[in-house]
Amino acid sequence: MSAELANSGTLSEGDALALLATVPVGRLVYSDRALPFVTPVNFILDGADVIIRTGRRSALATHTPGNVVAFEVDEINAVDRSGWSVVVTGRVELVDDADDIARLDAWHLQTWRPTTTDRYLRLRAELISGQYLPIADSHSNFAPPVRRVADARS
Repeated sequence: MSAELANSGTLSEGDALALLATVPVGRLVYSDRALPFVTPVNFILDGADVIIRTGRRSALATHTPGNVVAFEVDEINAVDRSGWSVVVTGRVELVDDADDIARLDAWHLQTWRPTTTDRYLRLRAELISGQYLPIADSHSNFAPPVRRVADARS
């Protein structure tokens, strides 16, 4: 990674796509009845487009085609507070071309749930943004967050 990138924190579109291709799982953010939903999904990249496999009756297949969504992937090291985050924003399309479906079938994209997965969704990337999170300065005044668990008697 270049010194310029390490100092700026902003990823180029090319760097963001390259990082996106290194992980198999991301989070799709969409709206259902005016409420935001976030769901983890396995995915593959087809150029700059995100491909997700799902079932015809799934919430993704019924609520995302034609809508603008966000897709986020990251890799964060909590110990040294370093990593990166990439967000792809765009409109989702149902893949219905037989040649495209055959080509995508050959990639053997797996899903999280053991269910019939007879649909592919294509997130057409309209905006790709990313940030590189450099290792935190050892002299910073950072203290790890304290996690609190609610008292079971409450």
